[in-house]
Amino acid sequence: MDWLTDHKIPVGKVAKAIFDWLNNNLGPLFDAISAVMEWLIGAILWLLQTPHPLVIIALFLALTWYLQRNWKVCAGVLIGFLFILNQGYWEETTESLTLILSSCVVCMGLGVPVGIAAAHRPRLYTAMVPVLDLMQTLPTFVYLIPAIVFFGLGAVPGLIATVIFVLPAPIRLTYLGVSTTPTALLEAATAFGATPKQRLWKVELPYAFPQIMAGLNQTIMLSLSMVVIAALVGANGLGVPVVRALNSVNTALGFESGFIIVVVAILLDRMLRVTRK
Repeated sequence: MDWLTDHKIPVGKVAKAIFDWLNNNLGPLFDAISAVMEWLIGAILWLLQTPHPLVIIALFLALTWYLQRNWKVCAGVLIGFLFILNQGYWEETTESLTLILSSCVVCMGLGVPVGIAAAHRPRLYTAMVPVLDLMQTLPTFVYLIPAIVFFGLGAVPGLIATVIFVLPAPIRLTYLGVSTTPTALLEAATAFGATPKQRLWKVELPYAFPQIMAGLNQTIMLSLSMVVIAALVGANGLGVPVVRALNSVNTALGFESGFIIVVVAILLDRMLRVTRK
């Protein structure tokens, strides 16, 4: 088998050459992206941390009531947030929520238009499928290497790695919703004189809305799963105490911070469960 290994395909060298070229020639672009991401993260963090925690909790309860109309769910959300306050993880929770919300803004802002375009162009989606599969199956730690090279340490590379991992979900679900719009509805809209733009906004998007919102739910859950990995590149949040517990073999801290992550996941899922209907 030596003859096979002696002629190794230079995958790693080619990837390094590409990243070096991008870093050397597109530095201003990466700086601009970093500035925008830092502004987005800073704005959301300010909105979550400036008011009193009880004010933020009240806003989340109002959102839950608007979406669910169920006092039991609201009571569960209230108990969950009060538990987070009791454990002293409010600041870390808001930092993780900042990463999650920033990821939602970027992923939904990119994923929905791309999904719509793919639904209208089957060949485009066919070409995108291998890329989407690669984005979801490539180990997430691999994303951190170019993210650090292009954006340094901090919350921005954590956000970029999260977006790369999460983005396929809203693209696929938006594509699924739009592409499965019944032909009869489209033909009826056309018969009544609807333009392609009107068919999109008044027929396809309303029909695909449950799938799009399911994509938002998946975006939130997948982003939450990245908080520990984001902490490895300097992003603050609930991943930091988990990494600290791992380094010091601190069982109490690890279980405590991990349980908070579970509570946050349950809260967000219960708040948005109505979107699955």
